[in-house]
Formats: sequence, structure tokens, C-alpha cells
Amino acid sequence: MTTAIPAEQRSRAMSGLPPELAAIMRPELPSLIEEIRAEIRMQIPDYASLQNGPYGRTVVLIVQQALTTFVEKVGAPGAPTVQRDKTFRRFGRFEAYEGRGLDTMEAAFRLGTRMALHRSRKVARRFNLSSGLLLSFADALLVYVDELVEVAREGYLEAKAEMEQGIGTQRRRLLHLILSGSAAPRAALEEVAERVEWPLPGQVTLLAFHAGMAPPRGVFDDTLLLDLDDHQPYALLPGEMTEEVRATLALMPLGTKMAVGLTVPLAEAADSLRWARRALALAESGVLPPGPMVNCADHLVTLLLFADPGLVEALTRQRLTALTELTASQRDRLIRTLRAWLDTRGNAVQMAEQLGLHPQTVRYRMRGLDKTFGDLLADPDDRFAVEIVLRGLELRARQTTRD
Repeated sequence: MTTAIPAEQRSRAMSGLPPELAAIMRPELPSLIEEIRAEIRMQIPDYASLQNGPYGRTVVLIVQQALTTFVEKVGAPGAPTVQRDKTFRRFGRFEAYEGRGLDTMEAAFRLGTRMALHRSRKVARRFNLSSGLLLSFADALLVYVDELVEVAREGYLEAKAEMEQGIGTQRRRLLHLILSGSAAPRAALEEVAERVEWPLPGQVTLLAFHAGMAPPRGVFDDTLLLDLDDHQPYALLPGEMTEEVRATLALMPLGTKMAVGLTVPLAEAADSLRWARRALALAESGVLPPGPMVNCADHLVTLLLFADPGLVEALTRQRLTALTELTASQRDRLIRTLRAWLDTRGNAVQMAEQLGLHPQTVRYRMRGLDKTFGDLLADPDDRFAVEIVLRGLELRARQTTRD
């Protein structure tokens, strides 16, 4: 019973039975289920105590699921077994967590099989079924029960491995599965989430911590998934960053540095973590304001500009090529004038206030802008590109000052 039967043999054994046999079998199920339950209780002491407790109904449901699905497959060999497999995988897991061995579980399967075969002989005599059909039925039943044993054993061995690894390892596995995005099947996520009793949320927010400055595990409750052993520690918060969570994070130990990613759908969790880590790095370099907590939602433009610094640098060279022939002081003066021109939409009076210059001096500089850039500032797309370049220069200046 512990040797796996090839899938081809399983299919052949079941398809050898006439579908109309299912109609004969169905009326037998209620009494057979009860007989098997009673016999298991009498012959296997471990299950006797189980049936007397709150899980007594579970034993009945497991037997019912096994026999009902078998009859359905006799009537339609292609009938799905998804629910059956889920039930028996859980049964195997339950057995492992209850501390029972595989021998006890397989003894129950053997007992149920013997009783089902005994009932089949009675039914065969009642309906005058041929001995050949009875042999085919027995072969199909044995193959079917072998499937049940395989599925239950899988669940049993999974649970045993989990108990050896510990719940923390399983929660980290779930976290890594979530971050793998579409590469992880939804069914796999649901199975691990159910195992660690962590409901899968629709949205998540990722938190990134500075290496060596992550808070201790005891600060967090079980609603968060953590990997504080990663070289870039991080955590996953189900849902949005609420005021309650924000208040909790504000109580982190002194010296903790973290960034809060954007709230995104579960499948996009890796993006939230990537942005949070980028924000943390930018805060460390001085581009973003320093502090114990950086919120990505407050710095989207900066994150966008630094998503590909090389591309922004190429854009800078392209749009400010006219400045290459100027001295450093001339270039700095022209850039500050250009920034003021864009900020005020070319209003000389407002530019003068912003630059601390006389309006006439500003008008002189504006003529210099027109001479240097020509029609570049007249085109909306070109003007937008120049604004991007100037914002990037300003942010990089902060980084240079910090360094």
C-alpha cells in the first residue's frame, strides 16, 4: 500500500468499470460510512479517542469524502479530485501534528478498504454481478486507495518538515513567495498562508530597514511578515500604513532607520520593497531628508528621477549641451536664472524677488537665456525635459554636499 501506482494504471483500473455501477453503489454509502467509522473506532485505539472528542465529525467527513469521490469517478472517470486531495493532504498534516505515525494512518486506510471490499461482495450477490466485474472493482478500489495514501503522506511529510523548521521559517517562505510575484502560483501562496494562519490580504505595504539598524523581532506583532536576517532587512505589512501602525513604528528603538514603500496589490509587493529600499538609500546619501522614517509616498518625483540615474545624466547632457562652453560660474548663474524662469513662467518681477536681483538685471539675464537656448524653451516637451534635468541637478547637488 505504500508503493505508488503509475498514473496510467490508475486511469485504466477506473475506466474498466461500467459507469452505471455508480448508481448501485450510491445507496450503500451512508451505512458503509457508518460501519467503517465504527470499525476504526473499535480496532484502532488512537482514533477511538479522536472520535470521542471534538474531531469526531472530522473522521466521518474524511471517510465520506473518500467514498463519495470514488463513486463519482466510477460514474465519470474524469471527475476532479481537487477537494478530495485537499481533504486528505490536510488529514496527513493533522496526523503529523497530532504525533501519530504513518503506520497508524495507513492501518485505517487498510481497514476501510477491507470493509468496502466485503460490502462489494454482498452487493455483487444481490445484483448478480459477475466475478470478473467484482475483480475489476477490487482492483480499481485498491488503486484509488493508494492515491489517497500518497496524498495523505505528502501532507504528513510536509507537516513534519515544518515542525522541524519552525513556524518562523514557514512565514519567511511565505514572504519570499509573495515577493516572487506572478512566479508563485496563487494556490501555493494560499497553502502556505493557511499553514501559518496568515490571511492573504488584497494589498500590502513593504518596509525596508537600514542594515545594522533594524529593530528587534519583539517589536513586531504577528500581523507582519519579517526577514530581518536579510542583508537588507525588511518587513511586509498587510494593508495600508494606518495611523495605528504609524504610531507603533514611531516607538521603534533609537537609531532605527526605515523607509515605508507604497501600498500596492499583493502581486506587486516586490515593487513596494524596491521603492522603499531606494528611498532608504537616497535618504542615506542626503538626496532625501534625513530622519528615522522615510515615506515613499512623499517623494515620488525624486524616486522617479533616481530610478535610472544614468538616463537622467544622458538627458542632462542632451538638454544642457549649450552650457558646455561656459565657465563654471557662468553655467551656475545661467542655471539658476533658468530655474527661476521656469518657476515664475518668465515673470521678471517675480524672478528678481526669487534671485535677489534688480528686475533690469533679470531682463538682461533673460536675453542671455534666449540667446543660449533659442527655441528650446518655447516647446512644451523640451521645456518639460529641461525641468526634469534641473530637478535632477538640484537633487544631485544635495547628494554631493552630503558626501
